[in-house]
Amino acid sequence: MRRLLLALLLFAATQLIAQETYTYVERPDSALKLDVYRPANPRPDHACVVYVFGGGFVIGARNDSTSISCCKLLASRGFTAVAIDYRLGLRKVDPDHFKWNKVFGYFDTAIRYATEDCCAALAWLVSHSGELCIDPQKIILTGNSAGSVTILQTDFSRANSLPPAAVLPQGWKPAAVIPYAGAIYSGHGKIRYNTPPAPTCFFHGTKDKIVFYRQFHFCRHHFVGANWLVKHQFRRHRYPYWILRFKGRGHEVAGYLPSTIQEFEAFVNAALDGRVTYYDATCEDEALKPNKWTNMNIIQLYTGK
Repeated sequence: MRRLLLALLLFAATQLIAQETYTYVERPDSALKLDVYRPANPRPDHACVVYVFGGGFVIGARNDSTSISCCKLLASRGFTAVAIDYRLGLRKVDPDHFKWNKVFGYFDTAIRYATEDCCAALAWLVSHSGELCIDPQKIILTGNSAGSVTILQTDFSRANSLPPAAVLPQGWKPAAVIPYAGAIYSGHGKIRYNTPPAPTCFFHGTKDKIVFYRQFHFCRHHFVGANWLVKHQFRRHRYPYWILRFKGRGHEVAGYLPSTIQEFEAFVNAALDGRVTYYDATCEDEALKPNKWTNMNIIQLYTGK
């Protein structure tokens, strides 16, 4: 009876969430939109969470079932939740005519498009923060898989004053970044932050071979995941971070936001309170079942071989 009552209360709360759609930027081939989910009972701090969907830069949408359910969950916890469009730079790449000598160009373009669009969405949100009743200094970024790559790349671009971040207001930075199976790519050598990143909470599977938990590098190309970033940047330079390492899990961790919402909120609350915290945990949760497809590697994912 108690569980039924809680479920009914949660259902009622989600039904009261208001959702509005806005165009945040016009690109040559499309108008990019974002959906704003206003909570029925907003947090007193007017915090906002921007959710960026995954799908390998091939599929996914701001209004697919996963995006909607995650945003409604966040809104039910009092956050104004925002799901954004971004250009899918790998959508037109034919797997049957995949050119390996162009692979880094494919990914560089796709990640750059997504980062440019994420920065444009953030600039729009900051400029419209008053009418949306959000605090522009309390915007949190989260996402899964390609969305996590996008949010990490966005904060990396901001911290290093790279071209995609030029549209962001001077001096602005996210209150927190929370990637579920994310990484950073550089085609110009080793990865380092010239100015401090936002406080970051990493969720990653230790066996993830789709978005690398450790790193991949070839010549000047580097693609580094949570383990490498924590070891070589966050821990070394004392940047605030949490990392939850899911032992033996692959890319299924990309979908763990609903199951880790309490950890999500705890990190956000610490970051918004201005606390400088460090937390490193190896997690095993038998309730979170592995998925067979998430154990494939990135080559299998994109070529089906």
